[in-house]
Amino acid sequence: MTHPICPLCLRPIPPHAPQSLHHLIPRLRGGKKGPMVRLHQICHNEIHATLTESELARDYHTPEALRRHPRLAKFAAWVARRPPDFHSRTPGKRRHR
Repeated sequence: MTHPICPLCLRPIPPHAPQSLHHLIPRLRGGKKGPMVRLHQICHNEIHATLTESELARDYHTPEALRRHPRLAKFAAWVARRPPDFHSRTPGKRRHR
């Protein structure tokens, strides 16, 4: 059985791993019925701790764009060395939406 691949860190997402769906265009910015991707919960948390809803809608609405963001690229490289079901709290304060 193959597991879905997280589009941020490119690790498999096992069924028991904390995970969630991410709207590529935030719901409040017109993406309510738009495309979504399945992510590790830790990756999803890092996206929202790094970028505002406006930044996500304007510049970071594809997995490729998210991976190019300097902080997210550094995070993805770090978390890629962890097991696929790794999870920890996201340090730092979340950005305001």
